[in-house]
Amino acid sequence: MLRATVTGNVWSTRRIEGIPAGAFLEVEVEGTGSRMIAFDVLGSGVGEHVLIAQGSVASSWFTGTPPPIDALIIGSIDTRSDSNPAE
Repeated sequence: MLRATVTGNVWSTRRIEGIPAGAFLEVEVEGTGSRMIAFDVLGSGVGEHVLIAQGSVASSWFTGTPPPIDALIIGSIDTRSDSNPAE
């Protein structure tokens, strides 16, 4: 699993059959500066911190025939406003 920040939308007006409803988002992987395109079914937005699953784990989340998706946003990372999240 990777921690990343959503940096932008990737607009795709045409898709191959089998890609489910959702959005393609550009994300920057924390600590590396590398970017990738991840599929999002959660409705994440630019600037949001997210968790990414990759490879067969990402595509096998979908029911039926796995779509050709190798990076999937699986969670939104919430931040706390206080300085001690353990309390």
